[in-house]
Amino acid sequence: MKITVIVPTYRRTKDLTRCLEALQKQSRPADEVLVVVRDTDNETRKFLEAIAPSNLPLRTTTVSIPGVVAAMNAGLDIAQGEIVAFTDDDAAPHSNWLAQIEAHFLTDAQIAGVGGRDWVYHGDRLEDGICPVVGQVHWFGRVIGNHHQGMGKPREVDVLKGVNMSFRRSAIGKLRFDQRMLGTGAQVHFEVAFCLTLKRAGWKLIYDPQIGVNHYPAQRFDEDQRQSFNYIAVANAVHNETLALLEHLSPTQQLAFGLWATLVGTRDAMGLVQFFRFLPNEGLLAGQKLRASWHGRWRGWRTWQSSNKILSLWRF
Repeated sequence: MKITVIVPTYRRTKDLTRCLEALQKQSRPADEVLVVVRDTDNETRKFLEAIAPSNLPLRTTTVSIPGVVAAMNAGLDIAQGEIVAFTDDDAAPHSNWLAQIEAHFLTDAQIAGVGGRDWVYHGDRLEDGICPVVGQVHWFGRVIGNHHQGMGKPREVDVLKGVNMSFRRSAIGKLRFDQRMLGTGAQVHFEVAFCLTLKRAGWKLIYDPQIGVNHYPAQRFDEDQRQSFNYIAVANAVHNETLALLEHLSPTQQLAFGLWATLVGTRDAMGLVQFFRFLPNEGLLAGQKLRASWHGRWRGWRTWQSSNKILSLWRF
């Protein structure tokens, strides 16, 4: 079973060095490592030229479109492995990462995707926590991630996380990451649309907490700066989630999702209940978050509607 590892990167050579060193230490070596570099990222291109040849089966490819979706798809287009594993340049897979991924794929031909836990480090501090529920989509559209705090035995899930996920090539076929995802860098929730498409096709996705990567969230060079509020970043993330869910849910579920998202929501994609929950402490900021969330929901619905119209015209 041949395995390709795809690593998208952008202007983070120190992080990329750590990632490649971790891939060199795999007990089950990668058959191919593809690093996807932006055409404007001269720093990384020079870095990769300087380290070659290495003891990794390393290949590089260039992408001109900003964003992780274009980078992932560029890697997928040329990957030669029967299994394609993804991680980020700011992650360091554990030494048994590929061995455990391969073991799962060998046990069941109906498994399309395998992922695991990312152990998140903020400097030297490990973000602690344990959550038994990971990677689930509720019937009314609430998405539960918690991949960084998973525990227990391997189990079937709805969604894997981009920093630690892998897929069977024969299950993917011509499927690619959704280019309608908004954002110029991270394009948050891009995995949701991809994973739910595989679920609708009847494939299994497995989450195993023992399949680990250390994750050192690094600087982003787009509007999404992780811990600080940015209106565009929130609206883009909510747009992406909304679009993925509307394509997955039944009409009745879509209605329930619309009501829940508008009236309740989550900490990161607020509805009215969440707004009033955070209003005492955050004041005007809570209002900006609510506005960005509703804007993202509206834009997601518009994108979904536009896509349906185009599809109807094509069928006609």
